[in-house]
Amino acid sequence: MSQPPNPPPTSKNYRFYVLCLLTIVYAFNFIDRQILVVLSESIKVDMNLSDSQLGILTGFAFAVFYVTMGIPIARLADVSNRRNIVAGAITIWSGMTALSGLAQNYVHLLLARIGVGVGEAGGSPPSHSIISDYYPAKERGRAMSFYSMGVYIGIFIGFGLGGLINQYYGWRVAFFAVGIPGLLIALLVRYTIREPIRGIQEGNTHIEKTTFKQTLSTLWQLQSFRYFSLAAGLTAFVSYGIGNFLPSFLMRSHGFDSLQVGTSLMLTTGIGGAIGTYLGGYLADKFGQNDIRWYLWVPAIPALFVVPINVFAMFTPDASVALSLIFMATLLGSLYLGPTIAITHTLVSPGMRAMASAVLFFILNLIGLGLGPLTVGIISDVLSSSYGADSLRYAIAIVSFVGLFAMAMCLLAAKHLPKDLEKSELAQAETKKRLDQKALA
Repeated sequence: MSQPPNPPPTSKNYRFYVLCLLTIVYAFNFIDRQILVVLSESIKVDMNLSDSQLGILTGFAFAVFYVTMGIPIARLADVSNRRNIVAGAITIWSGMTALSGLAQNYVHLLLARIGVGVGEAGGSPPSHSIISDYYPAKERGRAMSFYSMGVYIGIFIGFGLGGLINQYYGWRVAFFAVGIPGLLIALLVRYTIREPIRGIQEGNTHIEKTTFKQTLSTLWQLQSFRYFSLAAGLTAFVSYGIGNFLPSFLMRSHGFDSLQVGTSLMLTTGIGGAIGTYLGGYLADKFGQNDIRWYLWVPAIPALFVVPINVFAMFTPDASVALSLIFMATLLGSLYLGPTIAITHTLVSPGMRAMASAVLFFILNLIGLGLGPLTVGIISDVLSSSYGADSLRYAIAIVSFVGLFAMAMCLLAAKHLPKDLEKSELAQAETKKRLDQKALA
């Protein structure tokens, strides 16, 4: 593959600018994705929806198209300009978010959310690949965790702004308010980020084109990937399943209004998640220098404490105690994302990174975003005849226990990781040698 005529600047200031801008893109990804969550109770009343329908809107419908489109877009990102793909993606999802404000019924809103999912599929895999070409492996955990903080920055802004606008102007205006600014961010991405040379951090500037089948085969042969990708999916199952229904829980069980919900969750899940996400990458990079298995131990160990914290949060009668526990559960439950992405990119060649991220996110979002909220919604509807408004408490508490299976998968993955890393390093070294010889010839 020919290299770009103008290699991107490699100064720390410029690469940090790129990281910050891509993090802002990811924040808008989650503002536009999660704005529906804080608006869900108002939309439910306005459109007379069930909890199962809300689960489909906030999770399953979005996730199916998000993960399906992620694979072909990631394939394109591994062979073409990643910056342009990110800029185009944010244009699509921001426009579809704004259109959600025009929805007149459930079907209209469902179609708009599908459009958001299609657009957002082009955000993370290309961004992950760009970041890995700006940051070396020893700093990649922190870089990916910094980027992943965009999840909770987006939640922070989405809950706060969405709750405020919904309280005073209604849910339709909230969609317009968060969708339109994303179009300006798309212009910044297109005209200020320069496409990095693939593989430059590893010295693999001669990149071999790989097919989806080759990438999938490589990942399948890594036993650690099988386990930690499933662990990521199960962790997301819990976080999305609980998080997407927290506004409804606070309104039904503690009598919060829309503004109180937005402010409370902005401070608990937004700040708690951002701290936990960056802390996960920091700790993984710090301890992983001596033992690579820390990239999986860091998210595994705290998972043991998240289950009882979530259960107590659901059943305490004190709203302040519940919010404090939600803060702790969110912090501990968000340690996994940065280390998981970083170790995935370390295990594959530079030409496979966008596709590897897409496969990881396919598993994570199909299990987590696709099934988590839907499962909570179904359990809540089933239990509503017996527990009334409290059915949501029980549904969330039941789903919390899935986190124990995630912990077990992480520990199994850590057991196989050193052997998989050695195998990967040997394969990449052989490929580099072959491509270098071919280039000299």
